Amino acid sequence: MDSWRVAVLGDGGVGKTALAVQFTLNCFVGKPNQLPCTFYCNLMASTLPPILWYREDAYRKQLIVDNKMCFVEVIDTAGQEEYATLRDQWVREGQGFILVYSIASRSTFERLDVFRQSMLKVKRQKPIFMLVGNKCDKTYEREVSREEGIALARTFGCEFMETSARTAYNVELLFTNLVRALRQTKRLESGGSGGKQSDKQPKDGGSKKPKCVVM
Repeated sequence: MDSWRVAVLGDGGVGKTALAVQFTLNCFVGKPNQLPCTFYCNLMASTLPPILWYREDAYRKQLIVDNKMCFVEVIDTAGQEEYATLRDQWVREGQGFILVYSIASRSTFERLDVFRQSMLKVKRQKPIFMLVGNKCDKTYEREVSREEGIALARTFGCEFMETSARTAYNVELLFTNLVRALRQTKRLESGGSGGKQSDKQPKDGGSKKPKCVVM
């Protein structure tokens, strides 16, 4: 059974905690300090999905991807500038990454490259990440078009999708697709297929450049 550690990066207020909680607890929290009440309410109602571990800044859940069980640990990071010194540590811990902005805030979209550069600086190999426009339920408050998100994902060379932590739209698909990308990269690095290791090395000496996939 494989296990993956995913760091959610992005500016403050884009919904990083809400995405992590929606994915693991199947509920929406507008603010991080609402979590304890929601957590225990769900526990009493016996509606919790299989959570294996919980702490203040990370969540862990069992997930079935392509008929294979895995563990996904989600690291919820702080996006404010005063926490910039901790960013390298969060990136160092992560195996996969989700870059999040709010479609209702252009400033969060414009700061995405700050977090991308943090990944590139810390990770020796090309990091596996997805670009996510969260809060897509805020249709009338939109400041960043879907087309702009697609264009930036092409520039970054990553997959793109819009999500809503409030309505759970695309949230589980987001983590499912990231696990698929991580598994594929692991297979390519091991030189095998179907998840099995091989003694043979890739003829081109490395993996192909990822293509932008739009959901």
